[in-house]
Amino acid sequence: MIVQLSAGQGPEECQIAVGRLYYSLKKEYSDLEMISCREGRIKDAYYSILFFTEHDLSELEGTILWICKSPLRPGHKRKNWYVDVSIIPEKEEVADSADYRIEKFRCGGKGGQNVNKVETGVRVTHIPTGITVISTEERSQYLNKQKVLKRIRAVLDTMKQEASAKQVSQAWREHTKIVRGNPVRVYEGGEKQQTYKSTKNYCRNNHIQL
Repeated sequence: MIVQLSAGQGPEECQIAVGRLYYSLKKEYSDLEMISCREGRIKDAYYSILFFTEHDLSELEGTILWICKSPLRPGHKRKNWYVDVSIIPEKEEVADSADYRIEKFRCGGKGGQNVNKVETGVRVTHIPTGITVISTEERSQYLNKQKVLKRIRAVLDTMKQEASAKQVSQAWREHTKIVRGNPVRVYEGGEKQQTYKSTKNYCRNNHIQL
């Protein structure tokens, strides 16, 4: 599962909360592996962190509330900092192995008797995706085979690029979206001491409707 933590358009305190949340989750789920991150201006602050885990963290998707005094602005009244947690769809893997079915057939049309009697046309099917490409332009079966394999590989490369672009686009959309209120988890405390609080108790004590 690929998960993104994001400060969205929040202030630097939210970026600090992103870093704290990541390392807090890493203590809880030891297999967390950071894929990429966008660092903030100050140390241990992140606009976003993208990580992979074998655990199912679907229940964390939504908004995490981190409660602490601002470490950057002493005396600042605000204590609630929000982090968005999004599950990013994993891009579809397009196989690029030699898992092809190659068929030869006779070509029709111009080209003389050789074209009609000899199997010069080539049809290649990429079995994992079902994509089929045909080449009949060349009078040589070998040349048609080379041409059709080149074409199908180009199609598969395009599919890979589109899958990667879709994943990046989804991550960016989630980065810009943050919903405040009704947090799925609530943390409280600064860098040295922090506690995970019951969301239901916090919301009840603060008169937030779940």
